Amino acid sequence: MSASDPSSNPIKDIAGQIEHATRRMELRDPDEGLPFADRLVNRVVEIAGVIALVSIVGIVFSNASSRYLFGVSFSWAEEMVQMIMPWLAMTGVFLSVRRGTMIRIDFFYEKIPVRYRGIVANTGYVLNIAVLLAMAWVSLDFVRLFGGDVALYVQIPTGWSTSALVFGALGAAMAYAAEFYKEWRTRNDRDDAGESIS
Repeated sequence: MSASDPSSNPIKDIAGQIEHATRRMELRDPDEGLPFADRLVNRVVEIAGVIALVSIVGIVFSNASSRYLFGVSFSWAEEMVQMIMPWLAMTGVFLSVRRGTMIRIDFFYEKIPVRYRGIVANTGYVLNIAVLLAMAWVSLDFVRLFGGDVALYVQIPTGWSTSALVFGALGAAMAYAAEFYKEWRTRNDRDDAGESIS
């Protein structure tokens, strides 16, 4: 094999390895290794999110096709999409917290001395839980006040849509609390193991 042979290019080899690793990571089961109950909860929420997304795409596609092909549009389509959207968003938030894929910035966290990272992480968990519980409370108040109002075209109470914010925020808060507890237990077990060795 000569040096000019393109198949021996180390940059192409690295690019291929990166592509292969990325594809494998994207296609693997995000719930791999979790207990059955956790996998079941995630699957149920995932199915609800897929149903919401497929419904939105179906409604928008049908309405656009009908408008351009037959000159007829559905007056209820936009309203229905707006009512489904909060459910799609909240399933995504819940699963992101459960699977640890929420966007976060580790740059500053990694600059903190190791001995203080636990305190910073715990503070972050507590703040996230507090914000989500506050959001759930405000959303519940909103649903109580305006949830009985009926949507103009679809004739469904708007509480059907806005209650997604209550359930989503509560679910995400519980997921953060579970993650916080798991991290706390792991840290304590590590500390106990360190003390028993010494």
